[in-house]
Amino acid sequence: MHHFQYKGDELFAEEVAVKDIVAKVGSPVYIYSQATLERHFKAMDSAFAATPHTICYSVKANSNLAVLKTFINLGGGVDIVSGGELFRALQAGVDPKKVVYSGVGKRDDEIAYALETGILMFNVESELELDRLNEVAGRIGKKAGIAIRVNPDVDPETHPYITTGLKKAKFGINIERALEQYGRAKEMANIEILGIDCHIGSQLTKVSPFVDAIKKLKRLLTGMQDMGIQVKYLDLGGGLGIQYNDEAPPLPADYGTSILAETKDLGLHLLFEPGRNLVGNAGILVGTCLYTKKGEEKNFVIVDAGMNDLARPALYGSFHGVAPVRKDQDGSIVGDIVGPICESGDFLVKEREFPNFKQGDQIAFLSAGAYGFTMSSNYNSRPRVAEVMVKGDKFEVIREREKVEDLVRGESIPSFL
Repeated sequence: MHHFQYKGDELFAEEVAVKDIVAKVGSPVYIYSQATLERHFKAMDSAFAATPHTICYSVKANSNLAVLKTFINLGGGVDIVSGGELFRALQAGVDPKKVVYSGVGKRDDEIAYALETGILMFNVESELELDRLNEVAGRIGKKAGIAIRVNPDVDPETHPYITTGLKKAKFGINIERALEQYGRAKEMANIEILGIDCHIGSQLTKVSPFVDAIKKLKRLLTGMQDMGIQVKYLDLGGGLGIQYNDEAPPLPADYGTSILAETKDLGLHLLFEPGRNLVGNAGILVGTCLYTKKGEEKNFVIVDAGMNDLARPALYGSFHGVAPVRKDQDGSIVGDIVGPICESGDFLVKEREFPNFKQGDQIAFLSAGAYGFTMSSNYNSRPRVAEVMVKGDKFEVIREREKVEDLVRGESIPSFL
């Protein structure tokens, strides 16, 4: 469910006409619906109302301060994968005790920053990381709360690039070795074992892989209890999918029913790390048709938004729905919608039917709230676009459009040139 709807022939974000936003802010532009963000968070939160839990939003999906603040105001925590994400979350007012730190490549300075901040725990991704956490914590006189990210070897049946729970993945520690690593952690002076973590992938459209993973984790918990290791938290990660095209992912309520049934006797505080599920359908990217072009074998619509603005189609071959900001096109065509980037892989839509856009038409690329702006770049020396948040009949710029001067900020020409 989202709050981007037509009123007559005009596309609206909540109560604001999208064309009015573009008229003031320019194109391309990311637009987020605050009501949709709240709706999605509350749906996930209420799905687990029957048990102690914390929703730790996955910052990498969309790290804008206004997005973070929306979830923090609703009682959420965050899941981070870098020191920079921790800084952002703190700027937005997060409670450090609602911060979990994932990621396979934590640097010493990032570990120290998180320890000094007093985060809840680190999700440990490797044996050497466990050693490093113990060492850095000892050096600064802190204890590092940890959960081991357990790789349960469960196939989430999603895109290979966003599958994280198989044996061949770079993430986590194989479940067969996890008990041994918990035993090591128990003997470390600067480590406090707080939980178990598991994240098997992203954009899952079935509940069964989550349930299969929990069954394996419960066997691990039994082994840990036999070793005298007690934990407080079970971190089940994120990964619940959204609808981009014709997918039919489970509703949060149905997901919650299955998870609660499988964990009801554990007596643990559940942690969740949703990202895409909260923000994906809460955002759109709006671009403008610059040119149309009829090639020898294909029709092209060339827009001012490119793969540097929305990388997912080029990176994953991902589907994003297309909607005219104003419905006044003459029929439809089949072709590609491409950007201005000097790469053949610069496309937003590939070999699909869409309205017969003409020069000057504004086009909304749907479900762009997750891994949209946050993956954008300055490739081809293109300033990154503005971000806007809408609430009711009001909107504000929450990130200014970059200027060309921003492209060279921090650069210098050496004296010997």
